[in-house]
Amino acid sequence: MKVERVSYDVITPSAARAVFESIFWKPSVKWHVRRIEVLTPIRWVNLRRNEVKSKVSVSSVVSAMQGGDADIGIYADEPDERVQRAALLLRDVAYRLHADMEVRADRSDPAPQAKFHAMFERRALAGQCVNQPYLGCREFAARVRLVTDMASEPAPIADSRDLGWMLHDMDFANPADPQPVFFRAQMQRGAIDVDGRGNTR
Repeated sequence: MKVERVSYDVITPSAARAVFESIFWKPSVKWHVRRIEVLTPIRWVNLRRNEVKSKVSVSSVVSAMQGGDADIGIYADEPDERVQRAALLLRDVAYRLHADMEVRADRSDPAPQAKFHAMFERRALAGQCVNQPYLGCREFAARVRLVTDMASEPAPIADSRDLGWMLHDMDFANPADPQPVFFRAQMQRGAIDVDGRGNTR
């Protein structure tokens, strides 16, 4: 939506991928989210957020990067710039995320893929991250832990429903014109399988 912000019913695969990348990121590593398990009932909250209504132009940023004197600041204190927008957001969420790590063949590091898996596990167990994990928007910080014993973990919720078309990720095949990729999200007993993206558009 252009004005009022409305969340999807559950975390999107691209937001889930960002959680893994916040723990372990390398240019040669790509994360593929395979399954999202919803552990708490889907609940909503309405709130209003302060935003600015203008954007910095690309030409101004390019000019500033090239040493020009373009003004790229947005002054949030100016009454004409401030705007409040309503948002319908998820609340009290908990997910169990499953993903595979792909190590690209063109990487220069000759170490085996097992090395990167071990690095990820070590960082996740120690609570280390590249940046603060978040759920979709940076202001919604997430607590993350590595599941080591599934026997002691809660089961997903028993809910099954068609969640409709959901953003899977952005396709950067053409870097000048990235395109969104959607898939038909089906939740079966609290689990959404995103492997394969068979119903994309």
